Amino acid sequence: MADEHLLTRREFTLESALAILAAATITITGCGDDDDDAPDTGPSGQGEIGTISANHDHTVTITAAQISAGGALTATLTTGNGHTHTIALTAAQVASIGQNQRVAVDSTTDAGHNHNVTFN
Repeated sequence: MADEHLLTRREFTLESALAILAAATITITGCGDDDDDAPDTGPSGQGEIGTISANHDHTVTITAAQISAGGALTATLTTGNGHTHTIALTAAQVASIGQNQRVAVDSTTDAGHNHNVTFN
């Protein structure tokens, strides 16, 4: 074996540390979300978008901050065909949503109808 390819202990330690840091940098930069305008939603407590029955352009999102706060809350279904609805969630329901458990509630009745909203 030729001595020209051998590393000193110091060179080996330096090369190892640089390789570990490079891997950590690749991992960290690869975790970002390219769409900064999108609401913070998704599984594992990152916020949840509700599925709305008989929907006609309504949306509702429970944000990660609301889930982390853990209290009861009232959320508004965005305007659909000129009207809105609201839903009320208890603190226990918000906690269940944060734990990826299915929660279903009925909205208020507006414009002669209501919707069932399901999270997870």
